[in-house]
Order: sequence, then C-alpha cells, then structure tokens
Amino acid sequence: MTIKLNRENDFHVNQKRIYRLMQILGLKSVCRRKRKNYIKSTPQVTAENVLNREFSAENFGEKWLTDVTEMKYGVSSKAYLSAILDLGDKSIVSFVIGQSNNNALVFETFDIAHEQHPDAKPIFHSDRGYQYTSKAFKKKLDDAGMTQSMSRVSRCIDNGPMEAFWGMLKTEMYYLKAFASYEELKQAVIDYIGYYNGSRYQKRLNCMTPLEYRHYLQTKSA
Repeated sequence: MTIKLNRENDFHVNQKRIYRLMQILGLKSVCRRKRKNYIKSTPQVTAENVLNREFSAENFGEKWLTDVTEMKYGVSSKAYLSAILDLGDKSIVSFVIGQSNNNALVFETFDIAHEQHPDAKPIFHSDRGYQYTSKAFKKKLDDAGMTQSMSRVSRCIDNGPMEAFWGMLKTEMYYLKAFASYEELKQAVIDYIGYYNGSRYQKRLNCMTPLEYRHYLQTKSA
C-alpha cells in the first residue's frame, strides 16, 4: 500500500503512517490460509536439488521455478493452474490454466516459456510431481539445454518462492470471491497475473514491478 501511494502520487508517506491510517479506517490485509498437505506420487525419474535453495539470480533466465496449484469453482469443480516463475525479476514467465492436472498442462506451460525465450537455459526447478518426472519432460529440458532440479521429498521450502506466489495469488484474488464458472475463474487468473507482472510493485524489486525490474536488469547488464 505504501509503495503504491508513493509510486503513483506526488507525495511521500512512510509505512508507519499508512499503518496508523489503515487502523483508523478499519482496513486490514487478508491473511493467507494454511497450506493443505497432499499425498505425493512416487517419482519414476528424479534429479538432484541443484537449486539448493539459492533463490537469488542476477539476471532473467538464470533460474526458473514451476508448480501446479488447484482451485475450485461452481459447486465442486476443480481447475488447475501451472506456472513458471523467474527468480531474477520474480515474473511469471508463462502459465496455463486447465480442467485436468496432467502432462499436457505442464508441457504447454513449458513450451510457451521456451518459445518466448528460446535463448534462456536456466536451472529448471520443480517438485517431484509425476509430470516433471516423466521421460518426455526430461527430454524437453535436455533439448532446450536446461538443467533439471527437483525438491527433496517433503521439503516444500525447496520451492519456496513458487509456493509464496501461489499464496499471494490466492490471498489477493482467489479467496476473495466465489467463482461460478470455469471461464470466470480463468479470466480472473489471467487478469491477476497481468496485474502482478505489470502493475504490482514489490519492495524486494526496488519498488518496481517484475517487468520493470526485468528491463532494469537488462539495461544494467548491457
């Protein structure tokens, strides 16, 4: 809130003042729900944790994280969101939302990222979900010149920034509204990720948006 006011107006306020004003007005941030524990599949092909919780990157395209998260709509229907996050600018490089949590969802997410950034050869980190442990997915990484990395068993923190993004998306968008249809949920996801990449300022990015910070990194290294 403080960053947004300072970035978009001709005045400067500090965080403590905004906190006091929010208390007076009864404004509170929404809290993230506790993450559910899921039974993980037994992997057929695994990789070492090459990333090793080194979550910083000097440039875009050095380290990518990926995962799939579940969301509900209607009475009891489910949708699945697959995304790839860059650790240099914290942007969502690509994402696909679908009604089945399958290989096609993950493969399409990867294909979009690779087609848009064919020169990127990052460490590609995931959990040990069955999509990422398939031989077909390993071939995609090898063909693209990327290095596969996987979280250790029952170590969600190994993919911490990706988990943090899911928490942010659900807290700031998904948990605030009931979605009647798949198309309604899909459009809300598209709108939120567009907002996150292009309009959501982040203190850790020098108060820039992810896409602004990517441009800053590119200019800096030029």
